[in-house]
Amino acid sequence: MTDLASLNDMNAEALRDAFSGPPAEVARLLRVAAEGGAVEAQLRLGQMALDGHGVPPSPVDALRWFGMAAKAGHPMGMNMVGRCLEHGWGTAIDTARAADWYRAAADHGLDWGFYNLATLLSLGDGVEKDPARALGLFAKAAALGHAKSINMVGSFYEDGWAVTQDRAAAAVHYRRAAEGGDFRGRFNHARLLIEGGEVDDALGWLRRVPESATPRFMAQMCAWLARQSDPRLCALANELGLDL
Repeated sequence: MTDLASLNDMNAEALRDAFSGPPAEVARLLRVAAEGGAVEAQLRLGQMALDGHGVPPSPVDALRWFGMAAKAGHPMGMNMVGRCLEHGWGTAIDTARAADWYRAAADHGLDWGFYNLATLLSLGDGVEKDPARALGLFAKAAALGHAKSINMVGSFYEDGWAVTQDRAAAAVHYRRAAEGGDFRGRFNHARLLIEGGEVDDALGWLRRVPESATPRFMAQMCAWLARQSDPRLCALANELGLDL
């Protein structure tokens, strides 16, 4: 059985081989490292527990591992404790406490910390609603290349929320979000292309939405496509709907 000392003695190639095996074996090795204080192992094991990958699904265990990483000062650990509190993973839902953890992650400069705190501020969930501050945080994350935040900045510009309405600026942000891989950014970029008559270009982006979109979003997008007057968009709704 591999112990912490054996892991520490492994060279890079041996470690790579050890952590590329079956998920259950990887989880066992991660537990050894995590119990030894390896923060990255704690984070990865927490995610595996959350997903039920290589270990039985256990939000309680996930929160415990994320909490250990957070207490060690890791920003992503702080962010993931916030996620658990926001969604009730392994604990009762408490969006006010979630906001505190997101704020801690944001204070360390984590893009996801900026994004998640900004989302709560946008909704007034657990914190006082503050669109202007939310936009500022989304902009900070966008400056770090965070695609979801780039899309959100685009939405603020399109709707004129906490900023002067500017559809040209929205279009630029949606394109950047689309190029960064955000499925909502791809949809929004395509939507504005359609409005501008560039349906063929839009179809290419719409076909890439399923790469990372949730089933719920796909259902909403297909319903939207089915309502459009252009037969090419209606046909795409049928095409993509077959995969739902």
